Amino acid sequence: MTNRFYGVLVFAVLVLFLVWNSLFVVRQGEQAVVLRFGQIQRVIEEPGLYAKLPFTFANSDNVQKLPTRLLRSDLTDLRVQVSGGAFYEVDAFMVYRITDARKFRQAVAGGQLDVAEQRLLTRFNSAIRETYGQRTFDAALSSARAEMMVEVRDKVRPEAANLGVSLEDVRISRTDLTPEVSERTYARMSAERLAEAERLRADGQVKARETRAAADREAVTLTAQAQRDAAALEGQGQAERNRILAEAYGKDPGFFDFFRRMEAYRTSLGTGTTMMISPNSNEFFDYLDTDGQTGRFDSPPSAAGSGQNTPPAPPATGAAPPPAPAP
Repeated sequence: MTNRFYGVLVFAVLVLFLVWNSLFVVRQGEQAVVLRFGQIQRVIEEPGLYAKLPFTFANSDNVQKLPTRLLRSDLTDLRVQVSGGAFYEVDAFMVYRITDARKFRQAVAGGQLDVAEQRLLTRFNSAIRETYGQRTFDAALSSARAEMMVEVRDKVRPEAANLGVSLEDVRISRTDLTPEVSERTYARMSAERLAEAERLRADGQVKARETRAAADREAVTLTAQAQRDAAALEGQGQAERNRILAEAYGKDPGFFDFFRRMEAYRTSLGTGTTMMISPNSNEFFDYLDTDGQTGRFDSPPSAAGSGQNTPPAPPATGAAPPPAPAP
């Protein structure tokens, strides 16, 4: 009974081992390549539970699983030279997926992903250097960058297709100048900005001189016009003054002479004025007699001081009256 139990137990273990060794699972995002003695028997792309021949350790049937999801490989700090000798430091990456597992297994020894990735990166590196080498210094930093990425992708795609890989996209994530090129570039940009500043400053000085000259010309013109208008107004005012004086003199010459003489006294003999002179010694004081009394305004004395009441003749029409005699 005991031997029979152990026999059943061994048989069950053997069956379980065979079942376990004959079944395998393909998960979502995977594809499986079934190999029999190193030869590809079938490729399974749909997820699920599948069977194969047991005894994997004897190379009867082996299953290699490969990803179907997008894969990414990066190149960092790649030093590339552009046309003209300048250098850039470039970071780039490519995105790809295995679309033909059978071809991938045949093209890549052992179907190893790292081997395939290294081959793609080698071609990727070469394509970037070739593309940059055909461009000028400014192209990599301009709108031509998108065109360059498409060109790099098209150069890598044939190599990827030979491996059973579909190259989905290529991106240049960073393009920087090397330190020595940066220094030269910044120095050149600084010199260009200084030259531009000097040019703008010179243009501003020229325009400032032109503006000042125009303003000076306008000021001279306005001043001349103002002086002309002032002279004209002054002449008109003087003519009007002379007319009014002549009219007043013509109405009452005696009073007019008296009034003018009084104005002259007030102007000349201000407060604190001291004059050591006889009133009769100068015709300016004809209206002041020796006892301090003023003369009559209707009969002013003559210029010779004779005392005759002969009024002066009125001035001609439009002529200015004679000025008061100076003290």
